[in-house]
Amino acid sequence: MIIEHALVHVRPGEEDAFEISMVKALAVIESAPECYGADIRRQIENPSWRLLTVHWASVEAHLAFRQSSLFERWRELTHRYYDVAPDVTHYGEPLVR
Repeated sequence: MIIEHALVHVRPGEEDAFEISMVKALAVIESAPECYGADIRRQIENPSWRLLTVHWASVEAHLAFRQSSLFERWRELTHRYYDVAPDVTHYGEPLVR
């Protein structure tokens, strides 16, 4: 399993509307094949920044989502609130201890 990590900058003044829309958007992304959950958190120091994390079976599963009609719905619900394009990266398995 991998984690998609996205830093999202919401246009100032749109934070509350973004969060209302994001409740619907999280249900959309979590319905995607091989998605094992997602959450979004508000940055404490700057309320316009959010951290989105999504658990996927693989990077390929995330990329397949981006080619699907589910992504189009995700985009409708979220992208209008972005101040700039999110910075998206992927992380692998945790360090074995």
